[in-house]
Amino acid sequence: MMEESGIEATPPGTPPPSTSTAGDAAAAATPVSLANTVGRCIENIAEDLKKQVLEEMTQRGRFAVKLPESTGALADPITQQANFPSALAPGTDSTITFPEEHEDPRVSTATGGLWGFIKGVAENPMVKSVLDKTKHSVETMITTLDPGMVPYIKTGGELDIVVTSNKEVKVAAIRDAFQEVFGMAVVTGEAAQSNIAPQPVGYAAGLKGAQERIDSLRRAGVIHEKQPAVSAESFIEELLPDKWFDIGCLIIEDPIHGIHLEAFTQATPVPLQYVQQAKSLTPEDYSLRWSGLLVTVGEVLEKSIQNVNRTDWHVVFTGMSRRQMIYSAAKALAGMYKQQLPPRTV
Repeated sequence: MMEESGIEATPPGTPPPSTSTAGDAAAAATPVSLANTVGRCIENIAEDLKKQVLEEMTQRGRFAVKLPESTGALADPITQQANFPSALAPGTDSTITFPEEHEDPRVSTATGGLWGFIKGVAENPMVKSVLDKTKHSVETMITTLDPGMVPYIKTGGELDIVVTSNKEVKVAAIRDAFQEVFGMAVVTGEAAQSNIAPQPVGYAAGLKGAQERIDSLRRAGVIHEKQPAVSAESFIEELLPDKWFDIGCLIIEDPIHGIHLEAFTQATPVPLQYVQQAKSLTPEDYSLRWSGLLVTVGEVLEKSIQNVNRTDWHVVFTGMSRRQMIYSAAKALAGMYKQQLPPRTV
């Protein structure tokens, strides 16, 4: 029949033609090894979970436990009542079972084995506590094997934040901060522009630039008018006579809850000569001179000092990267935001 329909039949045992190369096999080795390691660890944790549940039930007086029937490999030891004679008082024969549940015939009951066991006892508060610890253990194991998995594991939940930039130094720092504070959060980035000078000067200019980035995304329809957004803008300020500092401004705007907050990074000293160079490179009739300079301090430093990057020159002067500074301020911002959000209702 297959031959008549034009379908080629492959004899059993004949391996399909391989198009992969030795390089492909080497590239796949690491994910496969990681998956196998994770699988084995999860099985071990699951076995420990089962033992912890039964031990806790024994200590709390549940001397015999009748669990839902299971069709998996763990059916025999689990579905039978677990008797613990040593826990009974002399002369007693107490048996405590879970109440029977009437299954909905429209719902499949094929789940068995370990997950059938977990389903049967998952509503128990003590079991929930054990499950939470197990989940944390699995996540810790995965992130230890591959730290790059942290953003993926913590991406989710009800909090959805848009960052007004597609630069990783900003988006990653803000994502890490909000996920640290809220546990889970969806944080994405969208490129945005502001109508101020490339090098803002003063707190007012920095705040205006950050706000304009949010407004531009709303006007363009890139984000919804009610979408919570975080924006970051760097500026320089003369805090003391002839002593200039670079500071980062972060704001969060949540129209739904009427929340608007600001936070600032630590101040990074900028040598006076580099600020003067940036000023000299900005024409007097520059249309945006009211908000700042045409040339950024980072651009001047990149040309003046070897091996300095215009976007992350902070580490040269302080030993602390720009991402670390943004993360620190973003974590404070997230903490204040969390306090002002209304309490969640179940």
